[in-house]
Amino acid sequence: MKSSAGEIRWSIGDLAARFDLPTHVLRHWETKGLLRPRRDSADRRYYVEDDAYRVAVILSSKAAGMSLDQIAGLIDGSTANRHALLVAHLDELDRRQAEIERSRHLTRHALECRAHDVSTCPHFQAHVADIVAGTVVGLPLHRHGHAATSAPAATSAPAATSAPADA
Repeated sequence: MKSSAGEIRWSIGDLAARFDLPTHVLRHWETKGLLRPRRDSADRRYYVEDDAYRVAVILSSKAAGMSLDQIAGLIDGSTANRHALLVAHLDELDRRQAEIERSRHLTRHALECRAHDVSTCPHFQAHVADIVAGTVVGLPLHRHGHAATSAPAATSAPAATSAPADA
């Protein structure tokens, strides 16, 4: 909806519908300090274009795995640890990407493996030996298939740690 001054204004229902969200989500984000809607003379919330961009940033950041607390640090220009927060998030994304690559590799191997139960396949066992040993050191150097039969290569990389769950 447009106001008389030409500024775009949305009610909470309009903005929520624009992003296919329930209105309570916008209210929750407001209580977390992520949104600061304006109020009209009847004290009803209304949102402007900048708020729509902020909602888009929140949704994109959540899709990238950030918690609401991390997002607050991202969009709050006064947060002193913003840089550290973003570096930590990039580290977490790298860890998750390595997990996805490992999963892809193991799935490809299982797809091509002749063993009915891949847990009995010596080649598959070599791919997961680091997990059995209690250390996850990264992906094996060889690609899927049975060409290379050596155990996974060890690296000097530290074991992956879990990040806290999304708040």
